[in-house]
Amino acid sequence: MEKVIDENKQGQSLVLDQKVGNTKKLFIESYGCQMNFSDSEIVASILYENGYNTTQNLEDADLVLVNTCSIRDKAEQTIRKRLEKYNAVKKINPSMKVGVLGCMAERLKSQFLEEEKIVDMVVGPDAYKDLPNLLAEVEEGRDAINVILSKEETYGDISPVRLNSNGVNAFVSITRGCDNMCTFCVVPFTRGRERSREPQSIYDEIQDLYDRGFKEVTLLGQNVDSYLWYGGGLKKDFDKATEMQKATAVDFAQLLDKCATLFPKMRFRFSTSNPQDMHVEVIETMAKHHNICKYIHLPVQSGSTRILKEMNRQHTREEYISLIDKIYSIIPDISLSQDMIAGFPTETEEDHKDTLSLMEYVKYDFGFMFAYSERPGTLAARKMEDDVPEEVKKRRLNEIIDLQQRIGLERTQRFIGQEVEVLIEKESKRSDAHWSGRNSQNTVVVFPKENYKVGEFVMVKITDCTAATLIGEAVGYSEIMN
Repeated sequence: MEKVIDENKQGQSLVLDQKVGNTKKLFIESYGCQMNFSDSEIVASILYENGYNTTQNLEDADLVLVNTCSIRDKAEQTIRKRLEKYNAVKKINPSMKVGVLGCMAERLKSQFLEEEKIVDMVVGPDAYKDLPNLLAEVEEGRDAINVILSKEETYGDISPVRLNSNGVNAFVSITRGCDNMCTFCVVPFTRGRERSREPQSIYDEIQDLYDRGFKEVTLLGQNVDSYLWYGGGLKKDFDKATEMQKATAVDFAQLLDKCATLFPKMRFRFSTSNPQDMHVEVIETMAKHHNICKYIHLPVQSGSTRILKEMNRQHTREEYISLIDKIYSIIPDISLSQDMIAGFPTETEEDHKDTLSLMEYVKYDFGFMFAYSERPGTLAARKMEDDVPEEVKKRRLNEIIDLQQRIGLERTQRFIGQEVEVLIEKESKRSDAHWSGRNSQNTVVVFPKENYKVGEFVMVKITDCTAATLIGEAVGYSEIMN
């Protein structure tokens, strides 16, 4: 649950410029968090160099891939329905091959290939470079599988093809895997142990994006705050590094500082943070640079220390509140968002009230809220009884959502009367006479187009708002444009 899932993007099929000479067609669809969408760009890039152009027409495809998510049961059910659809098309076009990528691939490999026989190929998150070899196996009539989790693979040497891009925002992965064994989460089992990407490869990728006109980069990882490069290897093995490696290591605060310094005309965001790894140096780096957005997604999952311990979160309620106080003292105008789970095993009414009171204290701008659903393979599924009745989960979740909506409106209203810097990203959904973009605090802003263009940084005077959107008028370009 550590990863933000954008419901608007689920199931997008990806398309990129056609390469002359490529004769095969790839249909690739993504589900889950932004890491999966980023991984699909890597997959498309690898296959682009191996004869595949993308198509958005499923019936035309030689190869159909679905990049999957195991975070929630709903995601898995959706993907199963898609696989049924793929196989219905395959009956008409028997030469079409179907493959499952990502987290669900790792978890359900034997079911997909041997028991249900619904795919030709299963490829885990660390095996995408092996795709050409796996495809050769499939072409010869054999099922192909590689779900081996790597200690080294970061895809730092692959320049991702930007799919469905607006040419303004891009995502750059800086870590893979996760060492936090939260009892509700499958990520450590599906994506492996945590390792960081070599800094220069990150700067090079951002330089390429800058040269191509991109204006905003989000640094991505299961847990970006624990980024640590010391020459390669797993994060957990840092204590075995040489003195020289330790002395020259780069942590997340240093990486973020360097990105903001090297590219002063680009804006930077990052996701996802973990409370136990969010150090004061990161907050101070954010405060130091205008071009680092004043927004942190800081999942807490519960406001109860007892439940946090059951979840194996490495912090208490009190430690989380202390971190929040520190953040607000250094960056008073920051926006914060949360992940919250309602109805985790053994959760009492008192625990639930602790969650509501924490939300009142922190004043999150927005959040991602779910009722607990047992994920096979997790420690919670193996060791804990899912003992909170569904109707209780639903009520508690609704109370959390209602409270977040009230607080969210209050937080959005604080911008009325202010001038905020907005990066224009696209046309407004509701009016072709208005632009839409986000301010530094990640709130959507809409305003009349006038003569401004996509990709420009504009100062907007806020005059009104809805629960989640600011409305205003542009008053000129921001200083970042000079």
